[in-house]
Amino acid sequence: MNLIHSLIKEHGGYISTKDINDRSTYYQLLDEVKKGRIIRIRQGLYALEEDMAKQMIDIEKIVPHGILCLYSAWTYYQLTTQIPLEYYVAVDRGRKIRLPGYPPIKLCYWSKNVYQLGVNEVTLDEFKVRIYDLEKSVCDAIKYRSKIGIDISSEIFKNYLQRKDRNIDKLMKYAKILRVETTLKNYMEIQL
Repeated sequence: MNLIHSLIKEHGGYISTKDINDRSTYYQLLDEVKKGRIIRIRQGLYALEEDMAKQMIDIEKIVPHGILCLYSAWTYYQLTTQIPLEYYVAVDRGRKIRLPGYPPIKLCYWSKNVYQLGVNEVTLDEFKVRIYDLEKSVCDAIKYRSKIGIDISSEIFKNYLQRKDRNIDKLMKYAKILRVETTLKNYMEIQL
């Protein structure tokens, strides 16, 4: 393993040009990119090709303060059989973010009160990732039911109700904050 690969491993699978101390190492990095052994994620950020094949990426490096949401969260909690083709990442409304060409990321711009509600930190593929908790994710499915489809939101809600770790009180609290309380009660009447 060469020096640049070792540096990338030391920095958790990613390296920025700020982490490189000398010109020769920088030129070695560029050479590895040309050979296809290292992937340029975006300007100044690089990763090993084999690390890009993992199921999870270091969201914090690519989208600082981003939170996995919608399909990414529903898949993590095994609430849906839908497999997302991109990472769904929530950011605070008003932020300007330049995304790399790879990996595919769909940004969701949410207001501060929605963005900050129900955030957890989990470890996926050795990365610490911020993700919305189970109840917030279910409320998001109800809130965006017209965009994702009633069948998908119903599947998510039904799977949630079958879980032993569900917290209906927390779900109702979030539903009130997100203004989907009435719709959630209708879903509950249908399912129960």
